[in-house]
Amino acid sequence: MADRGASPLSLPDDWPEHPDPILALNRMGSFDWDLDAGVMQMDAQAHEIFDVRPDEYDDRPETLGMRVPPDEARRLDTVVTQALKTGQENYGAYFRLRRRDGSLRWTHTQGYIRRDASGRPHRIIGIVRDATQELRDSEGRREQALQESLRRQQTNVVQLTTAALAHARTVQDVIDVLKDTHGLTHLGATSLVMGLVEAGRIRLIAEGPAGSFVPGTELTRIDERYPMSEAVRTLSPRFIESPEEFAERYPELWQGITGLKITSAAYLPLIVQARPIGAMGLLYSDRRGFSAEERNILVALGSSISQSLQRAMFYEQEMDLAQGLQQAMLPRTIPSVHGADLAVRYRAASFGGSFGRDIGGDWYDLIPLPGGNPTGGGRVGAVIGDVQGHDTHAAAVMGQLRIVLRAYAAEGHPPATVMARASVFLHELDTDRSATCLYAEVDLSTGVLQVVRAGHLDPMVRRADGTCRRVSVPGGLPLGLSAEFGGLDYPVGTIELEPGDTLVLCTDGLVEQPGADLDDGVETLAALIAVGPDDVRDLADRLIDVAEERRGDDDVALLLLRRREPDGPRSAGRLKQVVPPGDPQALSDTRSMIRTAAGAWGARDRADEIELVADEMITNVLMHTEGSATVILSVLDGTERRLRVEVEDSSSALPRRREAGESGVSGRGLLLVETLTDVWGVEARGGGKCVWSEFVVPKEPGTG
Repeated sequence: MADRGASPLSLPDDWPEHPDPILALNRMGSFDWDLDAGVMQMDAQAHEIFDVRPDEYDDRPETLGMRVPPDEARRLDTVVTQALKTGQENYGAYFRLRRRDGSLRWTHTQGYIRRDASGRPHRIIGIVRDATQELRDSEGRREQALQESLRRQQTNVVQLTTAALAHARTVQDVIDVLKDTHGLTHLGATSLVMGLVEAGRIRLIAEGPAGSFVPGTELTRIDERYPMSEAVRTLSPRFIESPEEFAERYPELWQGITGLKITSAAYLPLIVQARPIGAMGLLYSDRRGFSAEERNILVALGSSISQSLQRAMFYEQEMDLAQGLQQAMLPRTIPSVHGADLAVRYRAASFGGSFGRDIGGDWYDLIPLPGGNPTGGGRVGAVIGDVQGHDTHAAAVMGQLRIVLRAYAAEGHPPATVMARASVFLHELDTDRSATCLYAEVDLSTGVLQVVRAGHLDPMVRRADGTCRRVSVPGGLPLGLSAEFGGLDYPVGTIELEPGDTLVLCTDGLVEQPGADLDDGVETLAALIAVGPDDVRDLADRLIDVAEERRGDDDVALLLLRRREPDGPRSAGRLKQVVPPGDPQALSDTRSMIRTAAGAWGARDRADEIELVADEMITNVLMHTEGSATVILSVLDGTERRLRVEVEDSSSALPRRREAGESGVSGRGLLLVETLTDVWGVEARGGGKCVWSEFVVPKEPGTG
């Protein structure tokens, strides 16, 4: 059957006894491979190249397996098979032979495939030649290029790893970077171990992959016979270049990792300022030995990891300190207040998701106050605030502010005074931090809130019917700044909470969103509150969940107070306000407080009279004394229910009735008081006096 296609190689009729002289002159051997019979004949030159004697070779290709290593044979077989299947006319390949003396020689073969008319291959005629010298020069060039490529690859891995480590803030971040696809796996490591030095021992903090942990190595002494211990003890790396060396030097550890098929390992000390902080091990399963350049790269990588690890350890120490400080400064428990359901929450700021939480100066507090009604409800001071900054200093300032605000409120100072004194305190701390704050005194028996605001967000109120709105309250400068710029006047706003209403106080981390207007954030929050759960604890959880979903870069403090229905007859407590001379805003705030309280305490029909009498009493103090007027409102329950207005001053001179002047403007104060009140009087109070008036008001239904 005729062969399809012509081959550029033909053999003489007397081959192989007389090979082609041109091939012989070029030290090339030839072969004729009958694919159907499985017989491959070779000439004498080919026998010499394969280093087999004629009596050793039986014309079977598989007999050459004594000279061709298995890996090379598989690679050569793949080349020939591919050529036969794809219809190629020829093929060529380099492969290595192991000669009789054990040395490896490079060989090149080229075969020409002969096919029958149907295209089926049935014969290969080819040549073989020694290519050792030919490849030696080119391999040297290739090796140099390969080494340069490997050097660039390893340098690139070090650069990528170092860049990624620059963003690691915690020890776990460092470990995650090293296990990441851009980490040490690019260097071909099969397993990674890392330990930190703690009190003369090494504590394992990372091992991988899963299942590679060796029992008993979680905590080891530095003087034990382990490679990480030696690296830490000597401050020098340990390179293990073969399984035999590993088994000989560290037999106990080797027994635990034999299943990983480790062939070499590098253990690097992690050193910072000449002090070991830990060690890291890289274990390989596909290499033996380390070149000088590879060792230098690994040592450089260890230095970079050391710096990142120390930075992460310092960060975690600072975080632990700050979190401990903040937890100590925030209230451990929230007092139970009769007449209210309470909920507080705190969420630390988040920076970068996996980078954990930062610490800040947001805080909340609830301060029980004297003067509540045993059946209607108690009195409580509610505080929400935010010290500028996110660090330990902010947490420390927050703690001090919380303490002084609690002290001033517990002493009985009115809200404006509490805020002013806190501002002076912060200014005198000689810190560069300011703070926003909102303080509200809540009388749960009446539902009256007196609110002062120092640069903070307005409060929000969710009504019993589910509607929610922002309550605009006049405010002053943030704490610290008001004292610095002489603006210690804090106007007092008055709000009335009906049973079932909820007061919502929060810091700006709950409403601020990147790229969004603050007012839009407040409206969004109001909508969330309106559709939220009725229970204040569930509502607080829902709002904090929203903050978590946003992953904002500011911390959040939240305080919710819901007024309950009174257990018994609705009764009033006691309100107090100071009006300094020359402060028309304080006088206006006091009038607003009196009108709101009168309405809340069942005296809405007489609110105009009460406000007018109180105004005359306050004006008398401001005009005829040199001090402030202290206004106290309370309700007295007896055989009849009375609303009492007291105005204290520091003058001992008693008020006297005067005839009205020609203009008819002055001289009518006491006449109005006497006419409009049911009873009034004057009492001496220490170095001053108190002028009081009482108004009979309807009793609450069911009080008898």
